Amino acid sequence: MIIILKANTTEAQAKEVLHEIETAGLQPLHMPGVERTVLGALGDERILDALNLEKYPQVEKVKPVLSKYKLVSREIYPQDTVIQLGNTPVGSQQFALMGGPCAIENEEQLLETAQYVKSAGATVLRGGAFKPRTSPYSFQGLGVEGLKIMEQVGKETGLDTITELMDIKDLDDVANHISAIQIGARNMQNYSLLKAVGETQKPILLKRGLSATIEELLLAAEYIVATGNPNVMICERGIRTFETATRNTLDLNAVAYIKEKSHLPVIVDPSHGTGVRNLVSPMAKAGVACGADGLIIECHRRPVESVSDAAQALSPTDFSELLQQLKPFIEASGRTFKPLAAAV
Repeated sequence: MIIILKANTTEAQAKEVLHEIETAGLQPLHMPGVERTVLGALGDERILDALNLEKYPQVEKVKPVLSKYKLVSREIYPQDTVIQLGNTPVGSQQFALMGGPCAIENEEQLLETAQYVKSAGATVLRGGAFKPRTSPYSFQGLGVEGLKIMEQVGKETGLDTITELMDIKDLDDVANHISAIQIGARNMQNYSLLKAVGETQKPILLKRGLSATIEELLLAAEYIVATGNPNVMICERGIRTFETATRNTLDLNAVAYIKEKSHLPVIVDPSHGTGVRNLVSPMAKAGVACGADGLIIECHRRPVESVSDAAQALSPTDFSELLQQLKPFIEASGRTFKPLAAAV
């Protein structure tokens, strides 16, 4: 429920209403604005109705939140959320770029790739220490050793870092070594894991499930925010359809739709969205054009040697060229692109 207070409402009067909401066992929300204050109340709708909050003279209007997802909805928070991923703002007018290999193979490989993506303009280094693989015989990642390598490389290059968390037992290790946590497509509805990262204040990149609807994706984000962590980025990474020409179908409808319905930043992953190296560049441009707040792209120093997702990884030259081509798209979308080298 949303409670809109009158323009001349004082802080003390707002707290009076918040106190009644909390006393009733509901979750109060306080959203002061420039012109007026908006309050929120989450919980049993029967209790909300019984409170009869219209009785307060400072209350102008009370209206229900119609969407199933409350905290991530623009009905409650109309302004865009800006998340601070280390030194990188995500969701602001500055466009965010994340790049790096699918898997962390060794320190030399990650450092060399990190230097390339930094020189191209990326501010966030991506790389997998724990790898969810379809085959049990495929490379599963370096685990904690990979986290330590990424932390060290991040310090050497000045890049913020992001990696995937697959198991609650690894949460402390990931949180201690890495700037942001990725929840992969296979874990989008792993509610125990979502609640666990919700208890941290780490930035979370939540990837859309292989066959998840947009509503299911936003409700997964709601789990994280409702548990106490508002720092969530939504990632459109393609969904599984009947099409076999590409690895997945990158659903750019979802980007524009989520930006309309939710205040959370939206990141597009054209690498997993296509699985085809030559399609990464055009779909990255399309992602920017339809309103994405950033991109996450796979890049490997020598893609032919990659132990994971070689077919979609860009070479350093490809990555650099893509960034140059993206600049007019970023500018046309009303955003700015500030490479790390220029920011330092």
